[in-house]
Amino acid sequence: MTHVMFICHGNICRSPLAEAVMKQLVAKAGRQAEFEIASCATSTEEIGHDVYPAARRELARHGVACPNHRAVRLRQSDYAYYDRLICMDRYNLRNALSLLGGDPEHKLCLLLPDRDVADPWYSGDFDTAYRDIEEGCQRLLNEL
Repeated sequence: MTHVMFICHGNICRSPLAEAVMKQLVAKAGRQAEFEIASCATSTEEIGHDVYPAARRELARHGVACPNHRAVRLRQSDYAYYDRLICMDRYNLRNALSLLGGDPEHKLCLLLPDRDVADPWYSGDFDTAYRDIEEGCQRLLNEL
């Protein structure tokens, strides 16, 4: 089984979007038994909060289920458990590296190798974030 963790700043917008999208892609491919998928934050600001309402609406617009969610923070123990730790942007990649104390097994990466997934919390552009996340998750599924 491949364990995948998506990481963003607060775990209420981008990383839960990625978690939900990846779960749906995996289900459509009939590969649920091959994956465990989760998401987390690099900050403590939103710990315990649900998915941001605009992010939940964007998922619903695309027919993607998003069951109950509570934001959690990345822990050092996650490094041993997860095979892939996928960050939404370079800022969170740096924060994850700091929280984990490094990346000796090269498990950390960006969802999109050529650009960041912009934070819709600030831009309000959940549509673009969704499209970028869907693209990255499809690429990841194809790779795995």
